Amino acid sequence: MKFIDNEGITDPYINLAIEEYVLNHFGEEDTYLLFYVNRPSIIIGRNQNTIEEINTKYVDEQHIKVVRRLSGGGAVYHDEGNLNFSFITKDDGNSFHNFAKFTDPVVHALNTLGVPAELSGRNDLVAEGRKISGNAQFTKRGRMFSHGTLMLDSEIEHVVEALNVNSEKIKSKGIKSIRSRVANITEFLDQPITMEQFKVHLLKHLFNVDNLANVPRYQLTEEDWDNIHQISKDRYQNWEWNFGKSPTFDIQKTHKFPAGLVDVRMDVSKGLIKNCKIYGDFFGVGDISVIEDKLIGIRYQKQALTDALSEIDVPHYLGKITQQELIDLIY
Repeated sequence: MKFIDNEGITDPYINLAIEEYVLNHFGEEDTYLLFYVNRPSIIIGRNQNTIEEINTKYVDEQHIKVVRRLSGGGAVYHDEGNLNFSFITKDDGNSFHNFAKFTDPVVHALNTLGVPAELSGRNDLVAEGRKISGNAQFTKRGRMFSHGTLMLDSEIEHVVEALNVNSEKIKSKGIKSIRSRVANITEFLDQPITMEQFKVHLLKHLFNVDNLANVPRYQLTEEDWDNIHQISKDRYQNWEWNFGKSPTFDIQKTHKFPAGLVDVRMDVSKGLIKNCKIYGDFFGVGDISVIEDKLIGIRYQKQALTDALSEIDVPHYLGKITQQELIDLIY
């Protein structure tokens, strides 16, 4: 494994582009670790409806950037008190959906600081029942990354104000307030540490070295940076990618499965599905538009839905959600 230094960049447009570039262009058998800290921003999951995930008034007033990432999962708030880590590696067929493989070393590093961290539920790290980290994954052509947040000393009030929480998530978790279930890592430390000290501790632990000079590194070249800036311009600075069009739909079906929230919107005219959009924080591998396209033009009828999806590997697109569960939700 080699560490990639992002040279202190706090622009989420660039940092997400670095991650994508390394995923697509670096050695198939190699593993890389990337750290990055973003200025205040909301990072939206690949399949989410941006407009409904954010408090647009607050985001505009606070000049918070909104950027969509490649991975699934839910929206997260980043700022200078939050450290993001990303393991970029080979997808060996047993790693995607296996969050423990990537979070266990991080959990152990936190434990050595006295933080009672542990993996909880699908993809969160918690300490004393309060969330300190969210994690997500993406895979493409035999390569993948597993990345997560570490809330060292983040502005939790911004987390609360900037994000809209879907009522299905609240209902499924039986909670009344985001404030009661998120925490900063500093709350569990005997002595406060800076972000740089936190990075150093993690690097030494993850690479099992006593001296930072012994951490294997890859230095991004001028050519690498040119390609990264092009990806940033083409994707992450693109309004269509980050927000896209969110048309109105006359049928909405939403459910929080153990594998994630699924929100299906459909326009139905004269019994036929004219338009379909599927949002959510699920972790699928395939492009969700494959399922959306299969449903357009068919009858809004249970048997017709079953027939349309009969040859579709639904879990490939929605994670651990079955074809029957999707049909039962839609109809």
